Amino acid sequence: MSQFFRIHPDNPQPRLINQVVQIIKDGGIVALPTDSSYALACHLDDKKAVERLRRIRGIDDKQHLSLLVRDLSELATFAMVDNQQYRLIKSVTPGPYVFALEATKEVPRLLSHPSRKTIGLRVPDLRSRSICSKRSASRCWRRR
Repeated sequence: MSQFFRIHPDNPQPRLINQVVQIIKDGGIVALPTDSSYALACHLDDKKAVERLRRIRGIDDKQHLSLLVRDLSELATFAMVDNQQYRLIKSVTPGPYVFALEATKEVPRLLSHPSRKTIGLRVPDLRSRSICSKRSASRCWRRR
């Protein structure tokens, strides 16, 4: 079943954000507006949702997925970032960039590149962050 929500970009309605978060928690897939286009997102730990997202996009498990993080403080949870990398990322985020970084052990094997142990991370613009900033949906990810 599809649902459409029109969420205000400057003042996101908490009721609608909570509904989107619940869809993600229940194993659903959502399309989030970002600063470059729309991103399909699901809960990081939901294997069935991940498989459904891959099926929708027509991709196999060899193609990478990237993780949406709500802000730079969450970046270090999923990637090893040195000072130089952090300064570069801070200077261009939030924005339409995915950074391929060395993954930490917090990243499920399902998400990291199998031979390189890397992960694509993105700090989206405010509209997407309002959904990812909800504690229960902070671990969402998308196809890059």
